Order: sequence, then C-alpha cells, then structure tokens
Amino acid sequence: MPPTPGIRRATTATRHELFFLNYFRLAQAVVYVALAYSPLGLQWLKLTHPDFAQTVVVVYLLAAMTILLLTRRLTVIAPVTVSISLIVDIGVAVMAVIAMHDARIGIAMMLAVNLSAGALVLPLRLSLFFASLATLGMLGHTVLEAPADSAINSHELVEAGLFGLAYFASTTLCHVLGRQLRATEALAEQRSIDLANLAQVNELIIRRMKTGVLLVDDANRIHQLNESAWMLLGNPPADKRDLGQLAPELSRRLYHWMTSGKLDETATQLADGVPEVVPRFTRLAPNDDSHVLIFLDDTSLVSRRAEELTLSSLGRLSASIAHEIRNPLAAIRYSAQLLAESRNMPPADQRMVEIINNHCVRLNEIIENILQLSRRERSRPETLDLGHWANAFVEEYRQGNDLGEDSLRVINSSAPVAAVADPQQLQQVVWNLVQNALRYGRMPGEPARVMVVTRPG
Repeated sequence: MPPTPGIRRATTATRHELFFLNYFRLAQAVVYVALAYSPLGLQWLKLTHPDFAQTVVVVYLLAAMTILLLTRRLTVIAPVTVSISLIVDIGVAVMAVIAMHDARIGIAMMLAVNLSAGALVLPLRLSLFFASLATLGMLGHTVLEAPADSAINSHELVEAGLFGLAYFASTTLCHVLGRQLRATEALAEQRSIDLANLAQVNELIIRRMKTGVLLVDDANRIHQLNESAWMLLGNPPADKRDLGQLAPELSRRLYHWMTSGKLDETATQLADGVPEVVPRFTRLAPNDDSHVLIFLDDTSLVSRRAEELTLSSLGRLSASIAHEIRNPLAAIRYSAQLLAESRNMPPADQRMVEIINNHCVRLNEIIENILQLSRRERSRPETLDLGHWANAFVEEYRQGNDLGEDSLRVINSSAPVAAVADPQQLQQVVWNLVQNALRYGRMPGEPARVMVVTRPG
C-alpha cells in the first residue's frame, strides 16, 4: 500500500534511526562549535570568516537541540519535519565549508550521514532532490570560491563531484533499505497480530470445550486448565496447583501411563459431587515428558449423546410403524365409507360406522403428528377460542366413547379465553389426558367425574 502523501507513520525501527540521526546532528553541531571556538581548532583550521563561522555553528547547535526535542514528542514523523532538518543540515554544511575550507572533506562526509538517514523515511524523489541540492551546494562552493584571475581547482571539483555521487548512491541505497525495513516490520507486526488472534481463538475454543483440558509439567504441577477441567476437579482454589493433592487418582493414572505407556480407560470420579470422567493423556512433543496434556471426558455427556441417539432411533422406528399402520387404516376407513353409503342399514349400525369413521380420522391425525415429529416439521399454530373448542372436544369424545356411569363435562370461563396452539396436537394431548383421567382418576367402586375447565392464564 503506498504511503499517504500527508503523514507517514514511522515504524519503531525507523523512529530509532531518526533519534540516532538527531543525536548525530547534535554531536555534529558540537564538533562544529569546537572547531570554531577552541584554540586547537583555530590553529588547525584557517577560518576565512571567523565571526560568520561562529554564528553559524551556534545557530546550528540550537537548531539541533530544538529538532531533537520536537521529534521526541511527536507521535508521527512527517516528511516536512525531516525535510526541514535536511535543509538546515545542507545549508549549514555549505556555510561551514565556506567558513572552514580546510575541513570541507569531513563536513561533506558527515552530510552524507544526514542524507542517508533522511532517505529512510522520505520518498525516493524527495531524497534524490536533497542529494542533488547537497551536490549543487558543494559544486557551487568550489566554483564560486575560485579566484577570478585563476582557474577552478580541479582537485576540489573532482572531490565535490565524487561526494555528489556518494550522496546519490547512499541516498538510493538507504531508501531501498528503509522500504524493506518498513515492509519487514509491517509483516512481522501482522504475523504477531495473527499469532495473537490465533492464540486467542485457541484459548477461547479450549475454554468453551465440554472436555476438561489440563497442562501438567514433569513436576506434577498444573500450568493451565479450562473451565470444564476446573469443574470436574471440584472447583479447587486458584493457588492449588499440585495434581497429586487435587486429584490423587488422576496423578496415579498419569504416572502409570508415563511409566508403562498403558491407558486406564475406566471411569473415575475426581471429586465429590462431580460427574465421572475418563482421563486421556498425550505429550506436547514426541519423547518429551516435560509437559503432558490431560483430557477429561465427561461420561455424563457420553451417556447423553447415547440417549440422544436412542431417541433418534426410536423416532425413526415410530415413523416406520406409522407408515405401516397408515395403509390398513386407509382400507378400514374406505370400507366404513362404503358401509355408510348403504340405504338399508339400521340406525344402530350407522352409529357404529360413524364411530369407526371418527376414530379413523383421529388415528390418522395421530399418525400425521408422529410423521411430522419424525420429519421435524414446524407445528401450525392457530388462534383458538378454548371455550368453543372444549365444547366440541367433549361432544366428540362422548360420541366416540361409551362413558357409562362416568361423567365428562365442560366448565367454561365467563369471559372468552383465547390461545395460540396447533389444534391437532392440542386434541391429541387433551384426549390422552381425559382417557387417563377416566381410567385411573376414580375412587374404588365409584364412577369417574372428569371436567375440562377453561380459564384465563
């Protein structure tokens, strides 16, 4: 992704490089001050403009200190900040070469360090611009300082040209290295974020696992455990980490597995009031007993899964039986319909045929409900007036069953009672309840009295 034209965020390594550059600039200014003010420097150098040189180096020292303080407080490194610093460096270097001509080689070499460090964060075109500016400054000084009545010093001109080539080469190289450094650091940062996210996901998965997970070292101390393991160990205090004290049986099985390689798969209870578990062990690395992972399989979960499988099998069996009953039931219902079409049938026989039809319809609804549950279809709820529904239900039950001395009646609320339910499922449930009440809800030697009551909830 290309850098934004406004602000370029400095990486950690680049920021360190810029801090070193600022300290180098400060040391560079101190060297200039020493050359301009110390007696040794005055003896070694022939200052052509002493007052000018001393003023320039003092201003440069103050500028170097100011830049150092500013960049330490900035959270971002802008190209403008680095550009201004390089302009100051180039301008001071050119003026220092003018004032201290004998130190021109050292000054030009120190300027190369400034340009190279600035190229770490600046775009390539801007870095080459400052390299060309420094080259023009050195060449211009060589040309302008030549006496008017004599030729240009070719030796100094070649020196300035070579320094210019060095500026371009070092600037380009440092820019490429800086770009690779930023790319490498960005990749490392992204990898660290990915690893942190992966570790967080793994921790979340282990924490939410129903299986208990413990990490034990060779000193029999628990380093990590998830919530399931903590519960299966009896919710021990956080400061207790010795496996032998928390779960002696688990510690014994771990020692047996490590010495013999055989796993005891019998269930055991590690604490009072917790489910039984089956421990399993595995090493973090092959042939390394320093850390062992212990998995605690809750047997109650296994039993629950087996129960779910059993219920699923029973559901499929019920659906199969319902399919088998459906065919003969259709034949019975069709035969009853044919009998009902007979004109010479006595009233009592017609009543029996009507009862057969009603029970066929009810049995077919039961079969449909069983098939619906086996297919896991959604129910079809409706808004029902329970008073009217209860009256119709009791009337239908009386017509389809001989109550004898037993009584079945409805007690409705004075206000209408509405409910949202599947009529077929409600019919089946209430029918079974009424049948059980008539069969088992009676005192010995007395008839059963069953009431279907509707009232607001």
